[in-house]
Amino acid sequence: MEQAEYPQLPGVNSIFDQFSSNDIPAKTRALMPGIVTDLEKLIRYPSVAFPGYPEEPVRAMADATAAILREYRLDNAQLIDVPGGYPAVYGEIPAPHGMPTVLMYAHYDVQPAKKEDGWTTDPWNPQEINGRLFGRGSADDKSGIMLIAASLRVFDGKPPVGVKVLIEGEEETSSHIEALIASRPDLFSCDAFIIEDNGNLTAGEPALTTSLRGEVSCIIEVSTLDHPVHSGMFGGAAPDALVALIRILATLHDARGDVAVPGLRPDPPGNGDYPEADYRDSAGVLNGVDLIGTGTIGDRLWTRPSLTVIGIDAPSIKASANILIPRASAKISLRIAPGADAGHELSALMEHLRSVAPWNARVTVQEVSRSPGFACPTDGPGYAAARAALAEAFNRPVLEKGTGGSIPLLRTLQVAVPRAEFILWGPEDAAGSRIHGTNESVDLHDLELTIVAQALFLTLLGKSRAG
Repeated sequence: MEQAEYPQLPGVNSIFDQFSSNDIPAKTRALMPGIVTDLEKLIRYPSVAFPGYPEEPVRAMADATAAILREYRLDNAQLIDVPGGYPAVYGEIPAPHGMPTVLMYAHYDVQPAKKEDGWTTDPWNPQEINGRLFGRGSADDKSGIMLIAASLRVFDGKPPVGVKVLIEGEEETSSHIEALIASRPDLFSCDAFIIEDNGNLTAGEPALTTSLRGEVSCIIEVSTLDHPVHSGMFGGAAPDALVALIRILATLHDARGDVAVPGLRPDPPGNGDYPEADYRDSAGVLNGVDLIGTGTIGDRLWTRPSLTVIGIDAPSIKASANILIPRASAKISLRIAPGADAGHELSALMEHLRSVAPWNARVTVQEVSRSPGFACPTDGPGYAAARAALAEAFNRPVLEKGTGGSIPLLRTLQVAVPRAEFILWGPEDAAGSRIHGTNESVDLHDLELTIVAQALFLTLLGKSRAG
């Protein structure tokens, strides 16, 4: 690798000189066959933590995660009870005298997946194709677990800084981890958090995530009749609740596809963007179908609100009859700008839904959830070290980007440990990983290079503190 210059961080060139033998890249490369094998083992656990799914695979996955961390030299990795939820996996390596401590975070639970949803491979039987490993959780976030484990193994369990590891089991569902933070704040004390649940826009192009949108949601129910009635005898004068609901939902966007709810707050435009061809391919937008909204794709995804109707309760086509429908409801998810106030945005959405009801239809709106967004400070020594390490590992300039997804835990951690920095990266490339969707996969070369980056980061962070 060519050495990069980073004059803004004293000591960066000297530390890379110390590892001029490509020690870390070579060690990582030698570990990769075992890393892939262990990642395949983890993918085989259908660790879906949503209510209604079996508990046994989730708990087995927790045990397997702790076992792999111990194998990779986190000797005291253990399960910790989380009040009301699945256990977290925790372990720590004390900091050498005067050195900082980082807390590495990932999660072992995954989204549901069924072969009949459109997977070309079995989601629970990992398969490598053209350098990508396919399977549910391959990217989100079991590769994050292996990223943590491997970056410790590079140092034989003796990294140059202190390390804490926390891997939770309910990130994809209603997490109870905040109860653990409240009851055991000592576990979370650190100088920097590394959130291993992000990644690059495209494989091979390094990126640090600097912001995440928040999310609020609500359920609207529309009522127009006290019972179903014959559509031939009563249709044309009596209002149909489903039609009323459709008219309400149609007001959420304007003709261009921009969100049309008054009072929602966007953040200022960002510097990064998402190439349209990559975005269309990753999202699976059909040929000839237009994208919605205005402005850059990056701003549409990272700095502005977006609205989705994620469910509707109404008769199915199979169960349909020639009747006027008395009640219909929908669940609406609103992604909010990273700096927006979740309560304000939710209130604006709910008020809009009530105000546009046609025909004096009765409308009730019930809050379901509210999670704030997150903006990552980028002016600290930890962030500078991460940027330098990532550029060195990938031998390319580093992009700063946002992400449209939400990790509510980050704001909680920021409040609990206000002096700590945040590093958000990982092997999930947005253009190819298809997290939460069918055919999820991870680029194994990106995984390798991110392991190298993380090990370099730990080394560089220690050197910067040592002076």
